Amino acid sequence: MAERPLTLMAVHAHPDDEATSTGGVLARYAAEGFTTVLVTCTDGRCGDGPGGVKPGDPGHDPAAVVAMRQDELEASCAALKVTHLETLGYADSGMMGWATNELPGAFWTTPVDEAADRLAELMHRYRPDVVVTYDENGFYGHPDHIQAHRITMAAVARTEIPAKVYWTTVPRTAFAEFGRVMQELGVEWADPDDPSTQEGPPLGLPDEEITTWVDTSAYGGQKFDALATHASQTENIFFLQLGRERFTELMGMETFVRVRDTSGAPLPEDDLFAGLR
Repeated sequence: MAERPLTLMAVHAHPDDEATSTGGVLARYAAEGFTTVLVTCTDGRCGDGPGGVKPGDPGHDPAAVVAMRQDELEASCAALKVTHLETLGYADSGMMGWATNELPGAFWTTPVDEAADRLAELMHRYRPDVVVTYDENGFYGHPDHIQAHRITMAAVARTEIPAKVYWTTVPRTAFAEFGRVMQELGVEWADPDDPSTQEGPPLGLPDEEITTWVDTSAYGGQKFDALATHASQTENIFFLQLGRERFTELMGMETFVRVRDTSGAPLPEDDLFAGLR
């Protein structure tokens, strides 16, 4: 029997999250012949509707938004050559403090054990060697990102299947460049190094705390295309305004913190599958 291909599983909260922080690694490892599995936990109903209609505004139809964002997610997976897409289908909880946090079926109010059981079933099915998700703050404090972190870590603890687990992050040194680009695009930008502008924990990590730097610049075009498929959310996906070349320059390195490892691969590393190939 042929040896099973190595497998990457990325666990994300909403349609479009897969492209932003892991589009490069999903495209790269698919191109290298590995199996890639995307798990999207929510249906994205709290995103913008057609014409940019905001949640809660007249004309925002959550069911229509769900259908639209599912189509966009499938197109993104096609752009990134994702092998398997799994959707858990929980209701998008919206931003922290929104009334939608507490609605029946919202991911934020779903018991962690219940959702972790479902994710553990997928881990048993796909046997991922590497799992990627968010840190305990969901990177920027979104309730669905925090919940995705919780269920992923619970499923990993139950199954002990992945050899390596990573949390996405951004190096603090990158924020200065992000700030310059945001100014260029006319987007309001809070300096993560200015405590007066931060409501939650600081964004990103000092460079020396980042364990894994993966060069995905060769797949920048695919990442750009994947993000562009989420056309309904373009107001929030402002990086597309950079154009393909500058986007790749800015977003061509994806960075992670390794939090579980049975491979013994030394740190720092430049490959999520270091020690497993």
